[in-house]
Amino acid sequence: MDTFYLTRNQMGALLLSLRGVTEKTPLATLQEAWVKSHKTDVEHGKSLGAFISTSLPPVFEKIIKLKQTNDGFSLADIVALGNQIEYTHFSITSVQNWVKRDFKDLISPPRIGKKYSIDQTAILFIIDDLKATLDFESIRKLLTLVFNDPQHETGDLISPLYLYKAYSSIFEELDQNNDQVLDLSGHESGKRNHDHMLENLIKRRVDEFAGTLEELNVEQRKVVSNTIFIAMVSVQTSYFQSLAKRFLNATLFLQRLN
Repeated sequence: MDTFYLTRNQMGALLLSLRGVTEKTPLATLQEAWVKSHKTDVEHGKSLGAFISTSLPPVFEKIIKLKQTNDGFSLADIVALGNQIEYTHFSITSVQNWVKRDFKDLISPPRIGKKYSIDQTAILFIIDDLKATLDFESIRKLLTLVFNDPQHETGDLISPLYLYKAYSSIFEELDQNNDQVLDLSGHESGKRNHDHMLENLIKRRVDEFAGTLEELNVEQRKVVSNTIFIAMVSVQTSYFQSLAKRFLNATLFLQRLN
């Protein structure tokens, strides 16, 4: 059975559709994501068989019945949704610790009864990405600059959902061949110290995005730009961490197998 994972950009699009701020329904968004990863099957008229062999997680089954939701998510829903993002691993214990202790002030209590809003869900996804490169204290300090008042979204420099969508879409834009490694051209054979090129590539693109936030002043745009930069580097790091863990697990599991 194939597992139905989403890229971060696709998850951002799904959250936007659930929020009702795009024309696409959650079902249409999931359909588009599935078709993208099964182009050959669809082109050869084998979409039914391919989908039947796809393991559809219960959280997606729940979502495809919705047009949009204002009901929010339980922590269990958030964990289930987060685990359908490529190269992530959420545990209910960790997320409970984040909302109750580690990031309690940043996330704030559930906004929809006992459930968390889509923006609160996005904050948890952002935290999970940032922890690949930053300690919890650094994450708190950074996100507090962006989300000025967790109790009122109007005080944010950029909403959590749009921040998540911004860095995930820019990452995908710079990874055209979808190999999870940011594309970088311009290396010259025989020359060393090209590490600054990736930095310049990412910085130029995130500065362009921040420049579109006309309601912010120069200093605020710099904060948003730097946050997106850090998040993109963290996403890249999370892929390599996942790759290293896969090889470690394989090495340990296969010991003395024969």
